[in-house]
Amino acid sequence: MTDDVLFLSGRQVARLLDADTAIASQRAAFTALGTGGADLPGKIMHPSRFDDSVVFAYVSRLSADTGAVAKVGSVNPGNAAAGLPTVHAVVTVLDPVTGRLTAVMDGTAVTTLRTAAASAVAVDALAGPDAADLTILGSGTQALAHARAIARVRDLRSVRLWSPTPRHRARAAETLAAELGLPVEPADSAEAAVRGASLVAACTLSTTPVVRGPWLDAGCTVVSVGSFEPTRREVDREVVRRSAAVVDDPKTAAEHAGPVVDAVREGLLTPEDLVPLGEVLTGRRAARTSPEDVVYYNSVGLGVQDAAAAWAVVEAAKAEAAKGEHG
Repeated sequence: MTDDVLFLSGRQVARLLDADTAIASQRAAFTALGTGGADLPGKIMHPSRFDDSVVFAYVSRLSADTGAVAKVGSVNPGNAAAGLPTVHAVVTVLDPVTGRLTAVMDGTAVTTLRTAAASAVAVDALAGPDAADLTILGSGTQALAHARAIARVRDLRSVRLWSPTPRHRARAAETLAAELGLPVEPADSAEAAVRGASLVAACTLSTTPVVRGPWLDAGCTVVSVGSFEPTRREVDREVVRRSAAVVDDPKTAAEHAGPVVDAVREGLLTPEDLVPLGEVLTGRRAARTSPEDVVYYNSVGLGVQDAAAAWAVVEAAKAEAAKGEHG
């Protein structure tokens, strides 16, 4: 700590933002959106002219007693082959009264934890009570984080995992099985992984669908976090056609989420058809009207998620410091 400014590494963020705290922060973020209580300016997602990376910038404010939070970072798809997170970022937190710098923290850890925690909130709100068979598509940082987070809100019976590289999916399956105490089966294809699942979490950077509508059982809940820009499509048109479409924010999804952009352009969906997750949490709208409904949740990521997570980290760090001073 320097001049009362917190500087927090990714390791420190991960320690302070435990799974339950992260999930609570995302529930607060989407509840604030659902009640109209958060500031959410539009975000910047800018594909680089130099390579396949994407620079992004989010700014938001969760509430009157938490100050503005800004995140800037880069998506670098090539990192996956090197075993590195594909998203790197930095988060700055400002005082709610004076605007002075309160904290600077590793935004990669914030992004990983809040994204998976928000998906867990979505699963908890959207999936049927008996949904217990999870499929994870992807084997990277977000894929593992999603399995861990969803296991906090559902008593899982089994997990299947697919990603294109056999050794990656085998290693990820072994890691999750040891952590979760569950059978985790590496699948030979996306179709084999998805068929029969009641929960599907797509955590890839794919530009072509890895989830197809005919593979889905009645009642399935599909979460997609990789379709965060118009060129990325983790689900096909049939998934969208079969589903109630839930999004983190309709305006943002209609501009950035590849499958949603396509569906609106083709007249398959109207912006009014998009159900905000926050309005489901606050009881203003329902997504699932029957146990047989297929529900599709597309997350592109919002600044308010970072704001909620970052302030949870700041409060945890302050509480830890106070405990140290008095204990």
